[in-house]
Amino acid sequence: MTQPLVVEALFYHGASERTPVRYNFRPVFIQGAVLAVAIVTGSSGLVGSACVRHVAAQGMDVVGVDNDMRRYFFGDDASTAPNAEQLCRDVRQYRHVQADVRDRDAMSALCAEYGDRVELVIHTAAQPSHDWAAREPLTDFSINAEATLVTLEALRQHCPDATYVFCSTNKVYGDTPNRLPLVEQESRWEPEPTHPYAEHGIDESMSVDASMHSIFGASKLAADVMTQEYGRYFGLKTGVFRCGCITGPAHAGAPLHGFLAYLVRCAM
Repeated sequence: MTQPLVVEALFYHGASERTPVRYNFRPVFIQGAVLAVAIVTGSSGLVGSACVRHVAAQGMDVVGVDNDMRRYFFGDDASTAPNAEQLCRDVRQYRHVQADVRDRDAMSALCAEYGDRVELVIHTAAQPSHDWAAREPLTDFSINAEATLVTLEALRQHCPDATYVFCSTNKVYGDTPNRLPLVEQESRWEPEPTHPYAEHGIDESMSVDASMHSIFGASKLAADVMTQEYGRYFGLKTGVFRCGCITGPAHAGAPLHGFLAYLVRCAM
């Protein structure tokens, strides 16, 4: 019997205050088959592929949704197709679905297909570049904001007991962090010792208003708030992770995004 997947994060239950809750996702076995299902959008990307591997290792069936939009954003060298192929080879209980997360019918049909077997949805699919977002603001918003709403509504209609995890960004705060009183230390800049953020860093109390976010930051903020609202208004189990400047071996680096991975690839 596999060990339960344990996720600790800030989840919303429709209450007026945020409450940290510990969830155990326990795979259920019927006649030797895993019943619990996790759906991962953007499953061929840096974060999505890591989520697929992690969740599958806990004993869950994993359905990945990815149509390699990264190739459209950044060119052939940034394609995530190799990651998708590797996942299909490595992860026995992985199913890859070539679909656009903006497609209401496709996402609704997928959630309806698995229904109450779905215990977890991890939404990592996104347009991730500030500069690219300014080139095509409508496309950026449709992918980052509208697709989040599409996946939330599909979950609400067909698997409302599942937990929904949204990969947001620290860019929801815009340029507000630039106004923090910083003190130069030996290896980094830190807030002044008396500042509320000095001990544990920036938390959700930082305002997202009255700042410049970039088009990308604004579209992700819309998705971030909508995810919270589905938790508070509809009582769904939704969680938001505000990531920033992440990289790893599965990153399909390009000049406009994943620059650290891109530099390493150029150096090699």
